[in-house]
Amino acid sequence: MDEFIEPTIDVGCVVNNIEASVKFYTEAIGFKVTGGFKVPSGFAKSAGLTEGKELDIKVLTLGGAEEEEATKLKLMQVKGSGGKADQTHIDSTLGFSYITVFIKDTDKTLARLKKAGVNPIAKGPVTLPKNLDPSLSLIIVKDPDGNFVELVGPKPKN
Repeated sequence: MDEFIEPTIDVGCVVNNIEASVKFYTEAIGFKVTGGFKVPSGFAKSAGLTEGKELDIKVLTLGGAEEEEATKLKLMQVKGSGGKADQTHIDSTLGFSYITVFIKDTDKTLARLKKAGVNPIAKGPVTLPKNLDPSLSLIIVKDPDGNFVELVGPKPKN
């Protein structure tokens, strides 16, 4: 018995500056903006989302609007909210710590990151260990709020 309407989930991320975050996720990572909406303050309070602050939400996907079953990344800005968790490493704070995006061409991804002024952290890209898949590499970057984004794809040719 299938209990779910869709086979995917939507992931929400509260950001400090929605324009900077949209720019990062579209220009550096390759997402597409597929929509957006505002949640009125009264509804947000009634639902327990905020203490009465409006939400400004942009919806992004990897496949574009035509991909109805694409996982959605919802970036949301709530004016006057937010404190930063310890984001030194993915295990520094409990809770959702990162997203993983599977890429087809690591060289193109690295070029897009460079063009957007985003540098991989640590020694990225690094080849995955033998117990995983050594034909793949991992690049980790951080978005404007310090959230981790893993990019996994074929080892770079260059």
